[in-house]
Amino acid sequence: MSKIIILVGSIRKGGNTDLLAQAFKEGAEKNNEVEIISVADYNVNPCIGCNACFTSEGNRCCQDDDMKIIYEKLASADFLVVASPVYFYGISAKLKAMVDRLHTPLRDSFKIKKLALLLVGAASLPELFDAIKVQYQLILNFFHLEDAGMVLVRSVKDKGDIKNTKALEEAYQLGLSMK
Repeated sequence: MSKIIILVGSIRKGGNTDLLAQAFKEGAEKNNEVEIISVADYNVNPCIGCNACFTSEGNRCCQDDDMKIIYEKLASADFLVVASPVYFYGISAKLKAMVDRLHTPLRDSFKIKKLALLLVGAASLPELFDAIKVQYQLILNFFHLEDAGMVLVRSVKDKGDIKNTKALEEAYQLGLSMK
């Protein structure tokens, strides 16, 4: 049984991103241990680029916030799923702060093998997710991770709109495929 961490980048509880992550979780927990980490529940400051983590004892960050809890959780994960609303062609700011804080030698101790991406956007533009997909591919390459799949949902604006799409079933099936 593998351990999956889902980083949910939405502040809005019960919104479309939460629903998508929950659908993925329901599928994934058939064969895995799954934990959702919502940015709404943690206080994480942006990286300040000081690189103190490269020289400090235990590679600790100089910032005393909830990221230390996230590091502990990620250290035991086999798979990582990133779920985010897309506000202006990028992942949410609070989620980006968490991702940026992975610029630490601690990441080398993580045993994560696979990465998946769940995105929700209000616009219907075909290129809506392109910038995020480029970053995603760069992260896969840098960390030598396997792409576990993506569920990309366009034209979903108001809370609950995602229920009128096939995306929840797609996320469930993607979760089910995680082994």
